[in-house]
Amino acid sequence: MGRRALPKIDPQLDLSGHLLTLDGLPQPWDAAAIYDRTAPLEVEVGSGKGLFLQNVARAVPEHDFLGIEVGGKYARFIAARLAKRELSNARIIHGDGLRLFREFLPDESLAAVHVYFPDPWWKARHRKRRVMNEPFLVDVVRTLKPGGRLHFWTDVQEYFETTLELIAQCTPLDGPQPVPERAAEHDLDYLTHFERRKRKAGLPIYRSEFLRP
Repeated sequence: MGRRALPKIDPQLDLSGHLLTLDGLPQPWDAAAIYDRTAPLEVEVGSGKGLFLQNVARAVPEHDFLGIEVGGKYARFIAARLAKRELSNARIIHGDGLRLFREFLPDESLAAVHVYFPDPWWKARHRKRRVMNEPFLVDVVRTLKPGGRLHFWTDVQEYFETTLELIAQCTPLDGPQPVPERAAEHDLDYLTHFERRKRKAGLPIYRSEFLRP
């Protein structure tokens, strides 16, 4: 199923404080230059419409959150979402998440990495394009601080099982730890819009959490 059309963005909103590009990131990496403070940093790869970033930034103001989204229209929509709510502890990058980890993020710089409902690339010949691959997982381990966490959710059982096997084979991460499903308190009380759609359709979600020793 393709992505649904996005609502229009208010042209009066200033997105400059929330919308970043890879080429505009500080080098060497300096999170304090992005957020004007020093705080634990969590990264979401593939932010979709930004529901996770919006909700978690409000719920955990003592942490900073950085999303990355390859779709330009979606990155702008997320930036508008964050700007409208004046969430100073969240930013979105328009760009490639694998490149962000490979070229920019230093060792032991992250409190958590979040990967929710990545493209499963159904055809066998395309599965090498999956974000949950060995080089990315090696970078996840490298960038997580001791005690940092990797969160991986998907609605595709095969993707879930093969990824858990890969994590066990190529990383020292502890897990998977169980992540229980909780009842939504309101219509947008879901991790992402994708989770909302799948759960309303009665479809299963496969959840996991891993800890860097």
